[in-house]
Amino acid sequence: MSRKYFGTDGIRGLVGEYPITPDFMLKLGWAAGCVLKDRYPGQNMILIGKDTRISGYMFESAIQAGLINAGIDVGLLGPVPTPAVAYLTRTFKAQAGIVISASHNAYVDNGIKFFGGSGSKLPDDWESQIEEQLEKPMVTAEKLGKARRISDASGRYIEFCKGTLPWGFSLNGMQIVLDCAHGATYHIAPDVFTELGAKVIPIFNDPNGTNINRSCGSTKPEALQEKVIEVGADLGIAFDGDGDRVVFVDHKGELVDGDELLYIIAAYQQQFAGGCSGVVGTLMSNFGFELGLKKLAIPFARAKVGDRYVIELMREKDWGLGGENSGHLVCSNVTTTGDGIISALQVLLAISTIGDSLHNVKKGMQKLPQVMINVHMAKRMDLSTHDQVQKAVKATEDKLAGTGRVLLRPSGTEPVVRVMVEGENKSQVKELAQELAAVVEKALS
Repeated sequence: MSRKYFGTDGIRGLVGEYPITPDFMLKLGWAAGCVLKDRYPGQNMILIGKDTRISGYMFESAIQAGLINAGIDVGLLGPVPTPAVAYLTRTFKAQAGIVISASHNAYVDNGIKFFGGSGSKLPDDWESQIEEQLEKPMVTAEKLGKARRISDASGRYIEFCKGTLPWGFSLNGMQIVLDCAHGATYHIAPDVFTELGAKVIPIFNDPNGTNINRSCGSTKPEALQEKVIEVGADLGIAFDGDGDRVVFVDHKGELVDGDELLYIIAAYQQQFAGGCSGVVGTLMSNFGFELGLKKLAIPFARAKVGDRYVIELMREKDWGLGGENSGHLVCSNVTTTGDGIISALQVLLAISTIGDSLHNVKKGMQKLPQVMINVHMAKRMDLSTHDQVQKAVKATEDKLAGTGRVLLRPSGTEPVVRVMVEGENKSQVKELAQELAAVVEKALS
């Protein structure tokens, strides 16, 4: 069936085609409760976590009421990172975990993510059943559920994060600036890194409900770059609003993105941890990342953009590492989903074991110049069958002569086609991207 509500990353409202309202959240809680309550016999609890945006209070109450109406007990976690909900769902043996968050978006947006009892995203057929249930009239269960607040959720997650590192690992002597994006990591990340021995300088860790991701976090790291230089820190770490993405800044203020972080972890595993079976990237992963892994004899494969597709391909290939250049990294040897804090700890373990600075370790791979142009799409069109566009793509690839790549990708959230060209020569890449974008624009106009 076609999806009306669920996308690749849960239900995204106010930013997508279907706006989320309190009434919808009430119905969603009831529908999810009806579908999930029989999945795990003997278990009758669903956890709810959220980030710091102000609408989370309203939506939390609404979805909680819907679950209770379906006869489900509810555990309220409060503001915690998205990956904390995945972990705590497993820990409490809950039927599911629900996250109220719009990730890196502004505070006016919000959305819903689901985790199954294993701490992974719900299977497609379960989501389809929830959608079918949403079309039915809501009825009240014979026995209503109850709600309770889980007061030690943050502490449990902090200990879990630290426990993913080898016994005795320490960050003593390291100065780290943490950009918490005024989001869900604001009260957790500083404690994790401080308890591991680092001197932590937290910034953007004072949420007020409307400042989440505002000129800060993993999508806007400029202030972090300035702060690292100002205080002379060893490095900086930036999370997004719900804590499932991470990017670094080295001691020179240079940004280190998801591709480079994945490369560092993979190189560490290959040299010091018994080998790296393979890495899954996406269609947007830098070609230089692929070449860097090739030099290390580490297999690489590309999935469609989206953590769901990355994780699916990781499972298919039985590989333990994958992610996106945005900083959404998955280390399946230690957790089930993308986790900014745990990914950051894996990077710190890598550079500590290698025994060099982040700035030097990242030089193992050389990012190729990449130019991406968004072309407005007046109408939906399959460009893979458009003769002129495909001839232009082939001509561009011929000019790159195997030293780069071309990608045309319709956006999943905007009416645009992303025209991307990568190659060794920056000026050539820019020129080729502009030429190809002009052809695409003519085809779409």
